[in-house]
Amino acid sequence: MLEEQGPEWMSEEVKTGTTIIAVEFDGGVVLGSDSRVSAGASVVNRVMNKLSPLHDRIYCALSGSAADAQTIAETVNYQLDVHSMELGEDPLVCSAATLVKNISYQYKEELSAHLIVGGWDRRGGGQVYATLSGLLTRQPFALGGSGSSYVYGYLDAEYRAGAGRTDTQRLVVDTLSLAMSRDGSSGGVAYLVTIDGDGVEEKVFLGNELPTFYDQ
Repeated sequence: MLEEQGPEWMSEEVKTGTTIIAVEFDGGVVLGSDSRVSAGASVVNRVMNKLSPLHDRIYCALSGSAADAQTIAETVNYQLDVHSMELGEDPLVCSAATLVKNISYQYKEELSAHLIVGGWDRRGGGQVYATLSGLLTRQPFALGGSGSSYVYGYLDAEYRAGAGRTDTQRLVVDTLSLAMSRDGSSGGVAYLVTIDGDGVEEKVFLGNELPTFYDQ
């Protein structure tokens, strides 16, 4: 007697998608992400903020399994709070990225997540770190998620070292818009976090506020 099977979608491998980006500028860093959370062909959340604070001036952009990525971010946030109290000062961006890297590597078989860490500290200014399964590299910009494959060439061509705050914000929004228009797993609104020596600025760009220069 054949066993009764459930719907086909319940037995399929869950595939996740997103677009995350972080770019250094002269004096700080800009992080951005789309807001769509998908499971296969289904959109399960349209407005998730994938830019998570790790400390006052350190954020991370989340991709992969939403639950796994949020768990890493919350764990690092707690560890940085303890670390800063022990030091009596704010932690370094590199310290936050190292904690993310260590957790990602230690639990690489159990967790499916890729985090980009960006922030500002008194020693290094604005910094971006890519972390993936034990890898830790500082880069002038970093991309992640399924939408990144559509916009690597665009970001390579448009990035300018030493660009200002406004130009870098515009570059991040344009890159997200391009990825969201090409990648079916990316979409919704665009979240932006800008971090420098003066503090943190958060912005949300609704769908009708995103540039459409590529369709004209």
